[in-house]
Amino acid sequence: MTSRSTQAETIGDLGEFPLISLITRNLTLPPAVSVGPGDDCAAYLINGSALTTTDMLIEGVHFRRSWSSPADIGHKSVAVNLADVEAMGGTPVAMVISLGLPADLPVTWVKEFMTGVREEAELGGVALVGGDMTGARDISISVTVIGETAGRGPILRSGARPGDIVAVCGRLGWAAAGLAALLRGFRSPRAAVDSQRAPKVPYGAGRQAADAGATAMIDVSDGLLADLGHIAEASGVAIDLDSARFTIAEPVQAVAAALNADPLGFVLGGGEDHAMAATFEPGKVPEGWDVIGQVRQINDEVGPIVLVDGQEWEGEKGWTHFHP
Repeated sequence: MTSRSTQAETIGDLGEFPLISLITRNLTLPPAVSVGPGDDCAAYLINGSALTTTDMLIEGVHFRRSWSSPADIGHKSVAVNLADVEAMGGTPVAMVISLGLPADLPVTWVKEFMTGVREEAELGGVALVGGDMTGARDISISVTVIGETAGRGPILRSGARPGDIVAVCGRLGWAAAGLAALLRGFRSPRAAVDSQRAPKVPYGAGRQAADAGATAMIDVSDGLLADLGHIAEASGVAIDLDSARFTIAEPVQAVAAALNADPLGFVLGGGEDHAMAATFEPGKVPEGWDVIGQVRQINDEVGPIVLVDGQEWEGEKGWTHFHP
């Protein structure tokens, strides 16, 4: 017998509760989750303090259907949230997703979106335990992830101290280069464009940094300079980056050459790669992390700021919503 989900072409044809059943079918729940989708709340156990983070992704702001496949958008929706838990040195446990969807959206779009969600959730080690759904003009996605600290304190932005080493783990500039290419109608280099569509979070790097004694940490979502600026402000320090220490990836260089742009600008001001940036005491930077600078004392002339080679960067420092 043909199921209703295979007969329906749009989610309006299918209906709300059959769509929920389609989304939650055959979910795998870890032992820590005792109640998953189907009740008014999920129930799960955590070890240590609870970490909670949420991000919204709005069609036309964070993604375009003409650029990204439904699976890409599913990957991105989960990854941007898991990166926040990584940046606190935590371990993800549970995730809920709320969706605002147009009634004429094809059922196949939702199926492919959920494929991306499930694949990224498996990569990051988090369980989907519930969510919500409503009709909307444009696709709106809100993901909340709950993590745990596993018996230790979270790594904050406020712990950097003068003399600490600044290091990063993960890609820098790839997503920004991909966005620049897409905005000009290009679909290559494929590696950069794919990084914009679905970021490659360095899963495990945050917990590795916490184990190594990271003094402060953040994920690079809005741009390296902008995000390190949050650490500088919260910690009351200056951060000085050494441009000679950055290795600029070939796809980033290729986009910069095609657009007659400075590739370092993508690295310093580009967001959405969700690399980890952290500060460490000298000699404690873990393997796989790249040293890019140092934390310095502020004084009457230099307040909390991020410098590049001792000077303020004159280019874009990162993304901010509501910027004129």
